[in-house]
Amino acid sequence: MKNKITLITGAAMGIGLACSEAFAKEGATVIMADIKKPNEQAQKLVDAGYHAVAYQCDVSDVYAVKKMIEWIVLTYGRLDAALNNAGIQTPQRPMAEITNDEFDRTVAVDLKGVWNCMQFEIEQMLKQGEGAIVNTSSQGGLTAFSGQAAYISCKHGVIGLTRTASLDYAAKNIRINAVCPGVTATPMLEELVTRNPKLGEDLVRDIPVGRLGKPSEIADAVLWLCSSKASFVHGHALVVDGGFTIH
Repeated sequence: MKNKITLITGAAMGIGLACSEAFAKEGATVIMADIKKPNEQAQKLVDAGYHAVAYQCDVSDVYAVKKMIEWIVLTYGRLDAALNNAGIQTPQRPMAEITNDEFDRTVAVDLKGVWNCMQFEIEQMLKQGEGAIVNTSSQGGLTAFSGQAAYISCKHGVIGLTRTASLDYAAKNIRINAVCPGVTATPMLEELVTRNPKLGEDLVRDIPVGRLGKPSEIADAVLWLCSSKASFVHGHALVVDGGFTIH
C-alpha cells in the first residue's frame, strides 16, 4: 500500500482505528474520517513517522461526504482505496420496540452512509481508472441476532449493495468487497456488554475459537482486500468471525 491514498471512515476507534494503523504501517497515506475529528489518533501515527490526517465528516450527510472526497482529490490528486466503516448500534430491544427515529438514524449511518461514500468514491475511481473499496458489514449481515433488527437489516443491506455495485464496476477496474467482522473487542461491543453483561458470555460461548476477535485481525483482512494480492476478488463478503457462522 506504499504511497496509496486511503480513506477510512469511523476511524476514531475500534476496527476503523486498527485499519488506519495497519494501512499507515504499510506505507499508505490515511485520511482518518469520523463524526468527531480524530486529531489525537492521527497525530499519534504522524509522531511515529507515518502519513495520516484527521478529517471530520458525518457520513449520513451526503453533502459533507461529497466535500470530503473533493478535498481528498484536491489535496492528494487521487483516491486509491476506501474502507466505509462508520457505523452505530441501536439499543437492544425487540423489533416493534425500536422507535422510528432509532431505525432511521441507524439506516442513515450504517447503510445510507455507505451509499453516500461509495457514490463519490466510485466517481473519482472511474476518473482515475482504478480503485478498491471495502464496506464493513458484519457476521450479522449473514445471520441474525434478536433485539437488533435495525442494525442487522442495515448490515444485510451493505452486502447487497456491495455485490450489486461490484457487478456494475468490475469491468471498470474498481474492486468492491465487504468485510464481515465477527464479535470483536471494540468500544461498541463494550457498550453492548455493559448494558447486558450476560451477552458477553453468550457471544464467546458461540465462537468456535473460544475468544473475541481483535481489531487488528479485521484490519489484516481489509488490508488484503484493498491490496493487489486480492486482484481477482470482486463482490465478496469476507467473514472474519472465528468460525461463528459455520457453528
